[in-house]
Amino acid sequence: MEKQTFFAIGLMSGTSLDGLDICYSKFIKNDSIGTFEILKCKTLPYSTDWENRLKNAINLSSEKLLELNSEYGFYLGEKTKEFISNNKITELNLISSHGHTIFHQPKNKFTLQIGDGRAIKIKTNKTTIYDFRSQDVLLGGNGAPLVPIGDEILFSEYDACLNLGGFSNISLKRNEKRIAFDICPVNIILNNLANKLGKKYDKNGDFARNGTIDFHLLDQLNQLNFYQEKAPKSLGIEWINENVYPLIQDQKPEDLLATFTEHAAIQIAKVFNDYEIRNVLITGGGTYNSFLIEKIKAKTKTEINIPEKEIIEYKEALIFAFMGVLRLLNLNNVLSSATGSSVDHSSGLIAN
Repeated sequence: MEKQTFFAIGLMSGTSLDGLDICYSKFIKNDSIGTFEILKCKTLPYSTDWENRLKNAINLSSEKLLELNSEYGFYLGEKTKEFISNNKITELNLISSHGHTIFHQPKNKFTLQIGDGRAIKIKTNKTTIYDFRSQDVLLGGNGAPLVPIGDEILFSEYDACLNLGGFSNISLKRNEKRIAFDICPVNIILNNLANKLGKKYDKNGDFARNGTIDFHLLDQLNQLNFYQEKAPKSLGIEWINENVYPLIQDQKPEDLLATFTEHAAIQIAKVFNDYEIRNVLITGGGTYNSFLIEKIKAKTKTEINIPEKEIIEYKEALIFAFMGVLRLLNLNNVLSSATGSSVDHSSGLIAN
């Protein structure tokens, strides 16, 4: 097959609201697309206004949510246009946008990532691919995790890939199939607790390190029904509001951070051990939480691999760019073995 080269920008906004990740990458296609190079990348922190609007969007009326969907789309388009201009990017086949998740209820057959891709297209005048999750949910899947297609093709040297973001999720090979699932909440809880101490996040896990574990609460967290469910499975903010926040109301934030960090480490290490994972690549903002990493290492014999900064911070944006390339070629970019949908499929709406 003739070699083809694609240049794509991936946009990622995670549940932890760290900011907008923008990743400009090059992909080379032969029989499969397995070669990539990150060319430029940047995280744009949200203003307090945007952070609050996205955080509280779940409470908006339908009219206001539709308005925000358009406005956030134009925001993404404007920021991407600035990124293209600032980096003097001339070669670009497509923009691939995850959007920002507001609702995620796959059992009720819907999920919503706002940020209308048509608005991004209008601002940038570039083919834009968006809404990668809805089709999978309609096909009976969880709409998550989606990055396993990238793990399978771009990071195949590892037994498993773990992302430590708002939620922790993992993908791994089992019986010749790539399976994936959410493990537990991580930064979405830890950042919220750090906010109560006047910080955006618990740097290096220092607050947690100096807190005291509440073993009764730890036991309650570890017994939540989600952890007994079989994969594929996924988590959303609705699950946290219903199951986690009612348990963590009155304790000191430092002690809650210590307890929840221990809880996350237990759940993550349990997956490593249950699936007999030899080596794992860990990425996402939680990778910088050295206390959490120490806790995980202490509970497993799995070899932990932490890559260079660009991969830690931009792997998800990179893979969404990759998914956009696959969609443009009408190749499968969602694995049913990972999401639980009825078939592998090529997902994403194309604005061109």
